[in-house]
Amino acid sequence: MTKTDILLCDGCGQPASSEHIARRLQRLEWTTRYRPVHIGTVLLGAFAPEDAATFLYAISNTGHFIGEAGNVLASSGVSQNGKSSEATVAEFQRAGFLLTYVLECPLNPDVNDEEAIHGLLRSRLPAFLARVRRSLRPKRIVPISSALESLMESLGAGELGCSVVLDGGKPFALDSAAPDLAIARLNQVLTRAAAPNQ
Repeated sequence: MTKTDILLCDGCGQPASSEHIARRLQRLEWTTRYRPVHIGTVLLGAFAPEDAATFLYAISNTGHFIGEAGNVLASSGVSQNGKSSEATVAEFQRAGFLLTYVLECPLNPDVNDEEAIHGLLRSRLPAFLARVRRSLRPKRIVPISSALESLMESLGAGELGCSVVLDGGKPFALDSAAPDLAIARLNQVLTRAAAPNQ
């Protein structure tokens, strides 16, 4: 009888091939390069995007951010105009922002229904909460994915040592089909938080 060991990724809890692990390590390297020393705001997504072109820290030569990366920059008030990609992400870093995820990897192709996604998110939440308390230690966490809605009670009760900023009791849905209103509301919240004496 042969025994097959299935390697689970420590960043997302999903079964992981060597390619999956290599992509995770690449995303971790990119993110670490732009992690602020003192994190003011963690913008929290549910899971990393599959397409590297929409991953904020995957610096491209185009100087233009699309998808999630563009939405995050717009909501944080960091302009892309007339700057290189590196300069834009460095400005995001200097402002004390860090974009991270409960699942640090994209969803595997076989995870394709809402129940499976929520199960994965729930199973990884304790590791994320420990990471916030021990390593990140931000002033505030802002959930930006509607997939995190079922975790709001657990996230708020996690004794994080920081505030959790919500959009009417829900995450700011920057991942929705029409995110413009959520981007505008989050931009107002973050602008107020960055104002002196706040």
